[in-house]
Amino acid sequence: MAHVLQFRHALALVALAALLIFWTQAGYFGMEILAEIAVFAILAMSLDLAAGYAGLVSLGHAALFGFGAYMFALFTVLWGWPASLAVVLATLATGAIALIVGAVVTRVQGVFFIVITLAIGEMGYEFFFKNRALGGDDGLSGISRLDLSAIGVDLNDPGIFALFLIVVAAITYLLLVRLLASPYGAVLTGLHDNPGRMRALGLPVRTYQTSIFAFSGALAGFAGTLSAQHTQFITPNLLHWTTSGEVLVMVILGGLGTLVGPVIGAVVLTLLRHELSNVTDYWGFWLGFFLILIVLGGKNGIVGWLAAGWNALRGARPDDDQAADEPAEGEEASDAAR
Repeated sequence: MAHVLQFRHALALVALAALLIFWTQAGYFGMEILAEIAVFAILAMSLDLAAGYAGLVSLGHAALFGFGAYMFALFTVLWGWPASLAVVLATLATGAIALIVGAVVTRVQGVFFIVITLAIGEMGYEFFFKNRALGGDDGLSGISRLDLSAIGVDLNDPGIFALFLIVVAAITYLLLVRLLASPYGAVLTGLHDNPGRMRALGLPVRTYQTSIFAFSGALAGFAGTLSAQHTQFITPNLLHWTTSGEVLVMVILGGLGTLVGPVIGAVVLTLLRHELSNVTDYWGFWLGFFLILIVLGGKNGIVGWLAAGWNALRGARPDDDQAADEPAEGEEASDAAR
């Protein structure tokens, strides 16, 4: 199992290196794409914590993403608070909302969980769509970015801001790796694989599910604050279920329960969306066709295909290939429970 984790971390390094190389060559539009990739990578990783590790597939994650963006705008634009304080408070506020929502939605499982999170997400969308104090359907503009001029960093420069977001995404990945390597992370994997066994071991399953949903929501809210700073303009579309669906596609495309997979999925989906739209008006069709091919391959997304190819090159046994396709971080959940 250790070689699986090493392979995934190597993929993360390759992805980071590719983004940094692209950053050195990109123009203004390229910087905007890089910033978008970094924001969605953080959002996709947050969803992977809930869906890929705890088995909580949510179609309301965009509501938490948008809520974080709107709270940041509220604190900075309407109340005039410093952006640094607004990031912290918006993240905590989103985490608190996610905790409340998680305590409710974890009472059900499977398709019922998906439907309830979808419904709650649409409630959030309608609230901000009708709220004229926050711009309503016209959105809210004039959002400022973090002021790091004290250390000589100008985030109003598109290139500097894109690099800043890439670094933040990389730090987020490293922190989540540490979390998933802990006994807590091992229990999350166990919840995904066999929640009944975790319950039989005496673990408070709902408490763990609620806590990871809250943490995942706080991270989504943090990504929302970065998105608001990136575009400096927000609309209720951030909270729409289609955004949740897009992020879920990123997670599945890259590799569910692999952590690095959502990052790769964010890179691939964002680049395909921008590049295919320049080639054909039917870019959505070809994007869907590509996703179908990846999923039907049965290798757990791009990461699974790459792992299978790597195992084939080094002559690994078939069971190693199967292990590479399965979500895995940290110790065995049963060992962590003991």
